[in-house]
Amino acid sequence: MATSSDEEDYHLQYALQLASASTLPMVFKAVIELGVLEIIEKAGPAAMLSASQIASQLPTQNNPDAPIVLDRMLCLLASHSILTCSPATENQDSDQVQRLYGLAPVAKYFIRKEDGGSLSPYFRVIHDKVILDLWYHLKDVVLQGGALFQKAYGMSSMEYVKKDPRFGEVFGGFVRGFNPLFMKRILDIYDGFEGLTSLVDVGGGDGSVLNMIVSKYPAIKGINFDLASVIENSPSYPGSDLIIDFSFGYPISLAMTTS
Repeated sequence: MATSSDEEDYHLQYALQLASASTLPMVFKAVIELGVLEIIEKAGPAAMLSASQIASQLPTQNNPDAPIVLDRMLCLLASHSILTCSPATENQDSDQVQRLYGLAPVAKYFIRKEDGGSLSPYFRVIHDKVILDLWYHLKDVVLQGGALFQKAYGMSSMEYVKKDPRFGEVFGGFVRGFNPLFMKRILDIYDGFEGLTSLVDVGGGDGSVLNMIVSKYPAIKGINFDLASVIENSPSYPGSDLIIDFSFGYPISLAMTTS
């Protein structure tokens, strides 16, 4: 039976977790950007690497303290079951304690893949400085009204994406990485597209979602409906045509994918 002292300790620990809640995602973001997950995966199934082994494969080798810093970061991720961690042992070549790290089951969803299907781009856009800065204006939105993006940057989110090429690429990477992961799962378990002859994806972006559906159900004629600037910068798909429609007063593109 828990005592009042035990409960007090629990609440204090939870309060400390809340106070430092931003630490985990920012450490994980750095690990993702450094390509650490891919380095461990490349070492083979069930591979376990030390921080020194991982640091030796980073793009630059200018910081002699990189293994020490990296070990602290990886230890934090292991404590949250993002990585696995071996018991600490003495390094034969130095006085440093050495741990070996591997990929926990959840880590596979954040490994970058050529064909998309990764949550890594989604994580990066959610924790990008552009998005994080929005939250500093949440209090102002409550007190004064308005939208977060407008408060922070004086424009809508779509206007900002066009203005900032770097963030535009980060956002585009999120769409390319996020869609395949979930659409593959949806197509595995959902049969609601069976028997359809046409399908319109309104705001369909680069058309990747529609293309996955049409690829599995070739009898469907798919129409990807979005702004001309979006469609024109999207990849082409077999059997597709591009039509520009000005009936809304501004250019809308219909990328038609046929079987």
